[in-house]
Amino acid sequence: MFAFKNKYFFIIESIKDIDLRKIKKRNKFVIIYRYIEKQDKIFEIRSFRKQCKSRNIKFFVANNLELAKKLSSDGIYLSAKNREFKYLYLKKNFSLIGGAHNLKEINLKIMQGCKKIVYARLFKVTYKPQMNYLGVIKFNYLSTNTGKKIIPLGGISYGNLNKLKLIKCDAFAVMSEIKKKPAIIGRLF
Repeated sequence: MFAFKNKYFFIIESIKDIDLRKIKKRNKFVIIYRYIEKQDKIFEIRSFRKQCKSRNIKFFVANNLELAKKLSSDGIYLSAKNREFKYLYLKKNFSLIGGAHNLKEINLKIMQGCKKIVYARLFKVTYKPQMNYLGVIKFNYLSTNTGKKIIPLGGISYGNLNKLKLIKCDAFAVMSEIKKKPAIIGRLF
């Protein structure tokens, strides 16, 4: 019934997508914030960042180096669309997480200096059923052959959390399921 992993990555587009009070374990959660202008105000995001820091939740900003510096985030998330190399020379306390959809993008994220890579489409998704997905066996093969920590994303829902026990990784990422069913946070322990 539960998905025991060392880390859980939540990708959110608004600070209202997740209730930090439901997160009780420390040092297990990473929030990747995809900043959309005019959705959240900077002072609200700063307050949210302070709450994350007080609860030992890592906070990353997606594709926005200036905002990441303003918020003194733990690092930056480079999405699959970000093909620039300007993030290679960051401070030592900044971590890089990359996003990829195929092997070519994984190699690009390795060249950009990402220590962890979020790989999209582990399972079939409902919003784009014609899109390709890997499945458990192909994902395990990919994660053992790349030499980097690959984190699965996509299609992970309340109903298939048990399948994550078969995945050879110590983390996974959830995006849309947080909005649909916030109770998923309770099943992660």
